[in-house]
Amino acid sequence: MPETSPNVSLLIEQIAKWIVDEPDQVFVEHLDDDVIELEVAEGDVGKVIGRQGRNVRALRTLLSAAGVRARKRYTLDVID
Repeated sequence: MPETSPNVSLLIEQIAKWIVDEPDQVFVEHLDDDVIELEVAEGDVGKVIGRQGRNVRALRTLLSAAGVRARKRYTLDVID
């Protein structure tokens, strides 16, 4: 895994925990091909996605900015 992957995963995990009602149900997994899977409780999926996808779009923008520094293209998948 790349050097920045724990930092990027930790960033997404912390932000997701602030958004959801059940922070203990937030799990982030960094897969080999720079895909980051965010798993939350079934009732919190809507909060992570946000109105018209604003929250998940913001998370993806943060990943994009982190990817520029690391010269990688990260993908975020939300799993319930």
